[in-house]
Amino acid sequence: MSFQGDCVSLSPREFESEVATLLMDAGADQRGLRVDRLEKISVHDGTYEIDITARFEALGVEFFVLVECKHHKSPIKRDVVQILYDRVRAVGGHKGILFSTSRFQRGAVQYAQAHGVALVEIADGRTCYVTRGYEAEQDLPPGIPLRVGWFLSLSHEGFLSRTLITDGNVVDLLALTEGLAAQHPDAEDGS
Repeated sequence: MSFQGDCVSLSPREFESEVATLLMDAGADQRGLRVDRLEKISVHDGTYEIDITARFEALGVEFFVLVECKHHKSPIKRDVVQILYDRVRAVGGHKGILFSTSRFQRGAVQYAQAHGVALVEIADGRTCYVTRGYEAEQDLPPGIPLRVGWFLSLSHEGFLSRTLITDGNVVDLLALTEGLAAQHPDAEDGS
């Protein structure tokens, strides 16, 4: 999983576009995948504009994922994750994913894990490459992307864990099978 160029220098809308492209590329083989940007969804309590929505079929069921993109300089707080989770429930979504160019506060990670919201931190490609020494201006070897994505979670012991998103696990972004329907038991059929 890599982004083209420097995400920090992108505008928020350009960052959303990069994330949408990533999702389309990651799910290219996924049956019925449709990725939309800035979709407005009207429900009983109002209209929500979602940065990115993804719909796809898996296990004979149509799934609906809401994706928010936060291009912030300061760490993402718990309330940002809560808002996404509330939107997922309000519109009958099955999963929420929050992409950020900044770090997540511990409370945000705890809340996300408790409610099945996936967190992805976009970082410099150097974060996936370990060397014996440190050189601030060291050139990256061939094949190391400029930007990478890290899944965030908490271990059973409560430690923050980061898992590099690779081609082998990028499909996890859409949470194709792992407890998807169980994470949103209130969703109505056909949502």
